[in-house]
Amino acid sequence: MSKILLPVLLFALCLAGSSCGSKSGASSASGSEEVAAVVNESKIYIKDVDRDITQQFRGQENQLSQLALAAYRLNALDTLITQEVLYQRAKKENIAPNDDEITQYIQKTKQQNNLTEEAFAEELKRTNQTEEQYREFVKKQLAIQKLYEKAETQLKVKENEVADFYNTDPKRFSITPGVLLSDIVVDPQENGTKLDAVGPAAAEQRIREIQTRLKNGADFATVARQFSEHESFQRNGDLGFLAQNQFQRLPTEMGLPATLGDRFMSMKEGDITEPIKDSVGRWHVFKLTGKQTETRDRTLDDPNVKKEISEMILSQRKQIVAAAVQTRARDEAKIENYLAQRMLENPNSFGVLRPVPAVTPNLSPQTSPKPQM
Repeated sequence: MSKILLPVLLFALCLAGSSCGSKSGASSASGSEEVAAVVNESKIYIKDVDRDITQQFRGQENQLSQLALAAYRLNALDTLITQEVLYQRAKKENIAPNDDEITQYIQKTKQQNNLTEEAFAEELKRTNQTEEQYREFVKKQLAIQKLYEKAETQLKVKENEVADFYNTDPKRFSITPGVLLSDIVVDPQENGTKLDAVGPAAAEQRIREIQTRLKNGADFATVARQFSEHESFQRNGDLGFLAQNQFQRLPTEMGLPATLGDRFMSMKEGDITEPIKDSVGRWHVFKLTGKQTETRDRTLDDPNVKKEISEMILSQRKQIVAAAVQTRARDEAKIENYLAQRMLENPNSFGVLRPVPAVTPNLSPQTSPKPQM
């Protein structure tokens, strides 16, 4: 299970649905407060559901058909219900974060998104939320993380389990030829990053400025963290390992020349490419951070192999534990899904849903407590 990522800054959106009559009586007098579900006594509103959809589609959600919108709303609501039952479970177990932990996490968020205090305040204003609302959101996400970590405390991996895992496929742990890469991406599409270069001209100017900085000795990781318009900016541009047997497939899938992989193998560690434009108009600058030129088998005597296997086994077990925590929390909660009920009452119009309004996307990836199997 992945740990919870940076909390999103985009927190409040205007309501997208119409106020529908329902036998449940879940719609309030104000359309902006239409209730999608109730978890015990806590309400989840349609605007919360639509916020998640907006973050997922980055301003393109108004192009969804009514059918697709209905499906995405149901999925988004299910995630929000899970978040709420987990948060309530964490409160019940008295493991909610304190004010200092919330403040420290928010400060970390600002640093990793390169936000000054003024820029952070402007972001809150732009997304129509108060700092108190944002702190409440962070508190819930940290509480859920603590809940998972508490359930994971008994997990451990034995030596014989590591050996059994290795012996099932020793070749799996061989190091194959390939390269370690980092990337800086400038995307002409609007994507809501702090220094978003919108339009082909602005994107080309930005990538040339980045190229000049790098030629003048700027640190690649720092530049990636500041300017890259790809989620890898959180890892200083790191893309990980690209095996040589993937050279023909992966560059093509990224919209880049198939010959690029072979070029990487001819580069020296530390080399940086000139700006390269992909098939959808994005600019890339790659840095070779490492290279493996031959296949090398690894045995259990290699401490790195033992560590990798232990981490893989633990990761698998954490996912199962997280799924069990979610299941028990939902089983113990009283959940009323009014959105699903309205769709059943009006199956041809999906509860008279209207498209989600386009909103400028946020800087950070969406948080989700769901384990990924």
